[in-house]
Amino acid sequence: MTQSSGSIAVVGAGPSGFYAVDALSRARPDARIDIIDRLPTPFGLARYGVAPDHQGTKGVTRQFDRLLAKPGVRFIGGVALGRDISLPELRNLYDAVMIATGCGRDRRLGIPGEHLDGVMGSMRFVDWFNAHPDAVDLTETIAQARHVAVIGNGNVAIDVARVFAKTAEEMAKSDIDPRAQAAIVAMRLETVSLYGRRGPAEASFTINELNEMGRLARAVALVDAADVANVAAPDSDPTPERLRKQKNIEALRGFSSNVPHAKPVGLAFRFHRAPLTLSGENGRVVGINFAGGSYTPADLVITCIGYDTILPDDLPADKGRVANDEGRVAGLPGVYVVGWARRGPSGTIPTNRADSFAVAERLVTDLAPSSRPGPAGLDALLASRGVATIDTAGWQRIDKAESDAGAREGRPRVKLTSWAALRAAANPA
Repeated sequence: MTQSSGSIAVVGAGPSGFYAVDALSRARPDARIDIIDRLPTPFGLARYGVAPDHQGTKGVTRQFDRLLAKPGVRFIGGVALGRDISLPELRNLYDAVMIATGCGRDRRLGIPGEHLDGVMGSMRFVDWFNAHPDAVDLTETIAQARHVAVIGNGNVAIDVARVFAKTAEEMAKSDIDPRAQAAIVAMRLETVSLYGRRGPAEASFTINELNEMGRLARAVALVDAADVANVAAPDSDPTPERLRKQKNIEALRGFSSNVPHAKPVGLAFRFHRAPLTLSGENGRVVGINFAGGSYTPADLVITCIGYDTILPDDLPADKGRVANDEGRVAGLPGVYVVGWARRGPSGTIPTNRADSFAVAERLVTDLAPSSRPGPAGLDALLASRGVATIDTAGWQRIDKAESDAGAREGRPRVKLTSWAALRAAANPA
């Protein structure tokens, strides 16, 4: 690489990382940009976090694939920061390093009983039905569940509840892991209940996702009429936010007139329910005790209350995020951070786009090309350590294998579910 072009390493191949690459490659088309990820596949939450029945949201990956076709842009999978290469080593190799690693674990409720079998965070459940290669098989865990409790008042909670409530026919055009689909269909499900600590006006649902809950074939959406009586969005809210909340309240009010037991599964929205403890028998959760003394049976509890960031040791922390000033990492010149690693787990894919573009602009302003070895140096270092990587061509082979399998079943794709299968597809003998 010539000294004039510049080299940039983007650590994290999710939406934030790819949006940053989009902006960087436009501003500096001569730069060499490596997108490094621990997983053998790109796209992060767009692949493994978005609900499998919302293929429109996953469509953004087509834009990301086009970025991988640009000269000078590479995907390098199977490389973990802190395990295979350190941040100081990346700084020595590249003119700039951008951290886009997102959030790596579920936030805990922090209440007694959270250790019980049948209690899990949303990431664990979503990883399973989205065929994440690190996912734990939950077939036996959910097999005996009849009453599912989802703790949370946002779209992740709705996604989780909807996947349980939909029929196999409603999921037929999704890319859900077939094993997870079979396990969910086999459940003798009676109720799926969403519990929020606050009221309907504070729920962070979006109206399209909420309305979808009222159109499910085997589940009837239910709300206690008392929870939505005399509730309105605060006048102090900015107009767009007030309108969003009011639409949610009106949709929930409509659910309050539905007839219980009109369909096989009751899909209930419960508000002003703060969990205090989880009750168990023989090591398995059986119910939730709420503030105020109420109790509800639940033999599967999934928490959707946010995520925590797992920071590499070499990055400064600030309240669970990477310490930074408008994306410039504190005390580390030439290192930048975007997305949830910068802001915490808030915002949607479009929100991350704006954030990534803004930080990328600052990186370009600061960029001082040098004689650092860049991609060639990374390749040599990883080869010397015996790190087996997956490149863009390897990802394309994975993509084709999954898409071909999906075409045979009338689905967008059937994902490969293990590291071994992904590596074999990427680098066939």
